[in-house]
Amino acid sequence: MKNIGKLIAVVILTLSHNLLHAQSERDSNQALSAKQQQIVAIASLTAKGDLQQLEEELSKGLESGLTVNETKEVLVYLYVYCGFPRSIRGLQTLLSVLDERKTKGIEDDWGKEASPITDTRDKYTRGVETLEELIQAKLGPKPAYQQFSPAMDTFLKEHLFADIFERDVLTYAQRELTTISVIATLGGLEPMLRSHLGICLNVGLTPGQLQHFVSIIESTIGKKEAKAAQAVLDEVLKAAQSGQD
Repeated sequence: MKNIGKLIAVVILTLSHNLLHAQSERDSNQALSAKQQQIVAIASLTAKGDLQQLEEELSKGLESGLTVNETKEVLVYLYVYCGFPRSIRGLQTLLSVLDERKTKGIEDDWGKEASPITDTRDKYTRGVETLEELIQAKLGPKPAYQQFSPAMDTFLKEHLFADIFERDVLTYAQRELTTISVIATLGGLEPMLRSHLGICLNVGLTPGQLQHFVSIIESTIGKKEAKAAQAVLDEVLKAAQSGQD
């Protein structure tokens, strides 16, 4: 009887451990990591131009494990979606934060720099390949605005998806989090937000994490922007679910 009791106890402990582990995995799939949360806050506040609050979030980002180079890359990448002025002001704010932390004796981790590009193919071809990887489909006919402005098509493929996306300081998921944070903050860009939320799912972000993203937008930027982002996210998740059925 004692042996049976011990066996039952072991089984119960094993089941409890497995359940806790499964719950932990589910919870992690529902929430962004500390670093991811700070990317959303940093990107959205930079796009908004709230430099005072940005200072605080930049410090939190460094404390959460973002390296200086990762943080810098987020701010540089931002210029694609909200312009050089916002990006430059973000970088200037980061410099101030780093100087202040240094005076306090804090030595921040700079992390790795972008690896040299060794692909010798033309940038347009490389950009197309990256974009198709992100959307998980072959590109169809060019949209009307790219036919109207071939230069825009070239800039997108050669600069955004080759020059920038090939910089491996940030992962695709980190870049897409940055992108949707800026777009949601600017507002009125629902078609673009819809597209990039779809890409977020393609690069490994979960529906729960995207819901968490909306909650950060609400607390950082405002209810109006969060409500608009939530409406688009609901559409994207419904379409994704329909595609799986």
